[in-house]
Amino acid sequence: MIPNAMEIVVSPLVPWAVVAVLGLLALAAAGLTFQRRARGAALRAVVLALLTLALINPSIIGERREPRDDVVMVAVDRSASQRIGVRDQQTDEALAALQDRLGRLDGLQVKVVTVTDGGLASAATGAGHAGTRLMSSVRQALADVPTGRLAGVIAITDGQVHDLEAVTDPLSAPFHVLLTGTEGERDRRLRTERAPAFGMVGKTVTATVEVIDPAVAPGTPVTMEVRVDGGEPIPYRVPANRLADLELPIDHGGQTILELSVEPGTEELTLQNNRAVVAVNGVRDRLRVLLVSGSPHAGERTWRDILKSDPSVDLVHFTILRPPEKQDGTPIRELSLIAFPVRELFELKLDEFDLIIFDQYRRRGVLPRLYLRNIAEFVEQGGAFLEASGPTFASRLSLARTPLGDVLPAEPTGEVLEYGFKPRVTALGDRHPVTANLAGAGNADTDPIWGRWFRQIDAVGRRGTTVMTGIENRPLLILDRVGEGRVAHLLSDHLWLWSRGYEGGGPQAELLRRTAHWLMREPDLEEDDLRAISDSGSIDIRRRKLEGNAAPVQVTAPDGTVTTVELKEDGSGLATGRLEVTAPGLYRLNDGSKSTLVAVGALNPIEYSDVAATPDLLAPQVDAEGGAIRWLGVDGVPAVRRVGADRTAAGRGWIGLRTNGDYVVTGVLSVPALPAALALIAIIGMLLLVWRRESQ
Repeated sequence: MIPNAMEIVVSPLVPWAVVAVLGLLALAAAGLTFQRRARGAALRAVVLALLTLALINPSIIGERREPRDDVVMVAVDRSASQRIGVRDQQTDEALAALQDRLGRLDGLQVKVVTVTDGGLASAATGAGHAGTRLMSSVRQALADVPTGRLAGVIAITDGQVHDLEAVTDPLSAPFHVLLTGTEGERDRRLRTERAPAFGMVGKTVTATVEVIDPAVAPGTPVTMEVRVDGGEPIPYRVPANRLADLELPIDHGGQTILELSVEPGTEELTLQNNRAVVAVNGVRDRLRVLLVSGSPHAGERTWRDILKSDPSVDLVHFTILRPPEKQDGTPIRELSLIAFPVRELFELKLDEFDLIIFDQYRRRGVLPRLYLRNIAEFVEQGGAFLEASGPTFASRLSLARTPLGDVLPAEPTGEVLEYGFKPRVTALGDRHPVTANLAGAGNADTDPIWGRWFRQIDAVGRRGTTVMTGIENRPLLILDRVGEGRVAHLLSDHLWLWSRGYEGGGPQAELLRRTAHWLMREPDLEEDDLRAISDSGSIDIRRRKLEGNAAPVQVTAPDGTVTTVELKEDGSGLATGRLEVTAPGLYRLNDGSKSTLVAVGALNPIEYSDVAATPDLLAPQVDAEGGAIRWLGVDGVPAVRRVGADRTAAGRGWIGLRTNGDYVVTGVLSVPALPAALALIAIIGMLLLVWRRESQ
């Protein structure tokens, strides 16, 4: 083996302290002999030196070294902002030119890393929420590259990098940036400074936005539009380059999608960032329910207990203990704890309630017809009313003979049926969310496992949806929409038997809870509804209909691509489908009769928060590593040179890559510089010469 490099190493036969002492003694002895000019002084000094050298035990080490190529990292930004204008073309041309020039340099290995929205191209797609994570991607790609082999990093990007915090320690190699785009670009964009995640239904939320436009003076009025759940646009005027507060309406529970858009500016790179989306979850304040019981009865407590057990309900309950026509001389102070505030409830504060329940109420002169008309108008204008009828509904004192009869879905026949029966869910009830999948409901072939009721008020359903029937399939529970409001009509006063557990009882709590929440527009209980939920890169579609099969849903992606999704029926009025998606943004769904919106991923991707090419963000990192920034549109692709570790890494028209001279040792040869046998022969020979010299 012919070594590439040699060196001498020592391995003392005794501790260094002993070698030092013996060496000093030998040096002193040699000096003394020279001082006295003794015969053979030089020979004695040589003998002592050989003895000391033998103790040191020197060896000659030879290494066979194989040089290793240096590594240059080329990071190519392929994020969304790089698809603006000619940046893609500039990137492709720069990459091709770099690969050609780097390929001509000896001892250099080129490693190309593509950075997409959110990280490396090999990472999961749809990660645009995180922006361009160029520095993290470079660090990740360099994890298996030794520092001693890194010649430098060259990044082809527009400079919009969103993970500068990933720079925790130096690269210890030149970092160069080749910028795409054009110097001095300007673009109008809409930024959402603050937006609430939740809002109260029936009120507004405040979103703080800013229209950033370097081309106009601060305060210049610009026009914005806001669409609520894809509805008609609401215009606003806001000042440019200043924060502005927008009052946005929340008119229903569940998610409300607010689309904000600003008119194009005089200079635009893309209109993608002229839009923003705000998703606000509408929550209701405590629902105010007014319960009026016509008289004390066995089921009165059932209504009260169920409503009081719901933490979202604020219940006001009055029971009419004594009608006005009853006159027996009992003192007024002994009749009630508080007076029934008829005028306050049914004239002054009626609109403050979300739901009014009449439980076995009959015309007794307590409420004048004017107030009953107020309740009917309350329903038509968006309120909710539930009538739980008792036997008096079939009499001349029935509410059907009042203005409330205009909003009630059933008209009494005058007959009260009193014998045992089990309530049954109708075919439409099986599909209606209020009664679908009630525990123990049975099906078309099996009877319910509920307990029996023993009284039903016979009535003819004039409109609405009959979801439960009783004796001889006559209407028992009817749900209806009247004007902007909703009405539920229960034609029996024996619901309380279930709460007492008679014959096993039944799901009275769940039935009443669903009915009350449907009346108050709970989104999950809508019977004709199209909903979409974003879940881990997919859209789950839920379509509920009372009649007919669900039609295919057209899904329009943020880029305008339309996909048709077939839905699968589950037999209970609910059809579902699933669509895998990759791009974040706002998706629009439509099946011909219903439409909805769903936001996937980041509503306002950071990648579009600013798309103007800039050197400012990466300049500190470049300066710290001794690199250079070059505009491709102005300077073109610079020449590439190899430079020493202590030399400047950039100059006019060129960038430099460090030459490290790294190697790997493939073989080692170790030879004693003074073999023991040779040392012994030399020492004995020198001693003989000394003896002969002194003997003459």
